[in-house]
Amino acid sequence: MSDPRIIVALDLSAADSALALARRLSPELCRLKVGKELFTAAGPALVAQLRREGFGVFLDLKFHDIPNTVAQACRSAARLGVWMIDVHALGGRVMLQAAREALGSTPDRPRLTAVTILTSLDAEGLREVGIEDTPARAASRLAGLAQASGADGVVCSAQEAAALRRQCGAGFLLVTPGIRSGDPGAGDAPDDQKRIASARSAVDAGADYLVIGRPVTRAADPLAALRRIHAEISA
Repeated sequence: MSDPRIIVALDLSAADSALALARRLSPELCRLKVGKELFTAAGPALVAQLRREGFGVFLDLKFHDIPNTVAQACRSAARLGVWMIDVHALGGRVMLQAAREALGSTPDRPRLTAVTILTSLDAEGLREVGIEDTPARAASRLAGLAQASGADGVVCSAQEAAALRRQCGAGFLLVTPGIRSGDPGAGDAPDDQKRIASARSAVDAGADYLVIGRPVTRAADPLAALRRIHAEISA
């Protein structure tokens, strides 16, 4: 079975447009991310349809609540047959452990990743929520907590990937959003993500999986854009 490193973000608001885009891609080259907007609009039925189309699904709902609530949410997500889910590392050790225990130990269980620091936050944004530290140091502490709590990996900025790879070692998954393309026609308009990187630089820094949205989803030919990025990181 192939293990594509690219996760295309279906940041859309309707099932029909998400399915239409998915059918222009290839499950051999990518997995798909279903986040809050699309899941709220389309629900579990869309996840099931994407799986029938052959795609692995990263259910990106960033659970963050009391441990029992998060554990129950993780169990529900596992029943959908998704490949990966995420929680917020800021939920703390007990919540992280509850999430991991809820997923069981079967080989086909979803991978559990913990979000460290959102790519939309810089040092000033962290100070506003009471974290008097740089994004890099905060991400390091949270990654260490996630690893000690049994998570399979973390969601982090590519700018922190190299340091986290050294800290956490091989086998601990690093999933990096905020990936941009060098192609000026690929839809890389300014947005609310501050800590971004190219696909190649993220892989060179140690990222295992790249979450890529606009450079693929807004391209005139999404499959061609996906192939270009796949070739770039496979070179």
